[in-house]
Amino acid sequence: MYKRKIESMLQSWMDGIHKPLVVKGVRQCGKTSSVMDFAKKHFKNVVYLDFHEHPEYKKFFTPNLDVDSIVMRITATMPNVEIEAGNTCFVFDEIQDCPKARGSLKYFHMDGRYEVMCTGSLLGVNGYKTPTEKAEEDEASIPVGFEDIINMYPMDFEEWLWANGIKEIHIEHLKKCLYNETPIEDALHDRFRDLLYQYIVVGGMPEVVNTFIETKQIGKTLAVQRRIVDDYKSDMVKYALPTDKSRIRECFESIPMQLAREYKKFNYTVVRPGSRGRDYAGSLQWIEDAGIIRRCYNTKITELPLDGNRIQSEFKVYMADIGLLISMLEDGTQSSILEGDLFTYKGAIIENLVADVFGKMGRKLYYFHKDGGVEIDFLIRYKGLCTPVECKASTGNAKSLRTILKHPEKYHVTSAIKLGDYNIGRKEGVLTLPLYLAFLLIEV
Repeated sequence: MYKRKIESMLQSWMDGIHKPLVVKGVRQCGKTSSVMDFAKKHFKNVVYLDFHEHPEYKKFFTPNLDVDSIVMRITATMPNVEIEAGNTCFVFDEIQDCPKARGSLKYFHMDGRYEVMCTGSLLGVNGYKTPTEKAEEDEASIPVGFEDIINMYPMDFEEWLWANGIKEIHIEHLKKCLYNETPIEDALHDRFRDLLYQYIVVGGMPEVVNTFIETKQIGKTLAVQRRIVDDYKSDMVKYALPTDKSRIRECFESIPMQLAREYKKFNYTVVRPGSRGRDYAGSLQWIEDAGIIRRCYNTKITELPLDGNRIQSEFKVYMADIGLLISMLEDGTQSSILEGDLFTYKGAIIENLVADVFGKMGRKLYYFHKDGGVEIDFLIRYKGLCTPVECKASTGNAKSLRTILKHPEKYHVTSAIKLGDYNIGRKEGVLTLPLYLAFLLIEV
């Protein structure tokens, strides 16, 4: 088990006045391991039900959702299970596969004798169930107001640092350098650069991280990543309606091609020549709801609130985990990145890296593009201001950034951040930062 940020979130849930918990997240991001580890540490008895591997467990919630009846059915089928009021936690894994189990959370909460923790991989996916599954979900009545929800992501860059032995004292030092805008010592700078390049190749899927740390072999790491991608494609076949299966997969497989374009706005004709948004919008939404991708919206102006100024129909699409994107590219990309070449693929790799870091921080993603040529990779709310963020090489041209800063009367921007392969510095309202510091841009 690697240290995960969800541990403190689970502890906060446990310590407060709480309801049954649902941990949502993309498949294989570590939900089950984290929840089970926490449950075993805090409860004498843990009753684990995996509805994905054991669909027969659904029968425990039929014909009614009375807690005593559910307990009776479980113990009759699983006689070795110990269930004791006040000392038992039920863990419902992949709860989206048993809507009635989720419906039972209301009754477990009202009963109050047992704790319930759940995981769900595809809870955000709506509108793609068979008529039978939809009727079952409607009948179950999702318990609005009777569950607490936590979103979990693959390991972020800071968790990756922890997994590689970086201590809190080192991260505090980075924070101090960022606050004082002073360069980071060469030895530390080089170490964090190397870890960043490795993170780009590996990403944050726990099994992938473990494979890389244990073997240091890119081939084995890549094999695990590609199996995860294949599992995602299998989900698209299993959980989507027959009429949508091929379109969802086409959208997903077009992502590297979308990002290879100079202007990376998602274009449905790249999915299939002649296609339109109305043909594929629902399919793209399915992938987003499953947690596999993130959208980054164009904004009308460079002003807060960013969400209020977004253009709904203009967006880029990034993979939620940078390592999985790299696994979808041609072989050899990994070795190029480990050698420090981040700026191939028309900037897609470095942009998706920053999207990965910001997204796992909980930031929504925005950019700014005007047909006249002004384009900013990202806009964030930072220290109360709308702040452009550019991702460039050390010699990269930041023409759009200079244009915006020269015209505060038009763009209402007075400072910006440039992320790239260099150390901390400031010049003409632009704070330059090494890419590995992006995870510390947390102030809003």
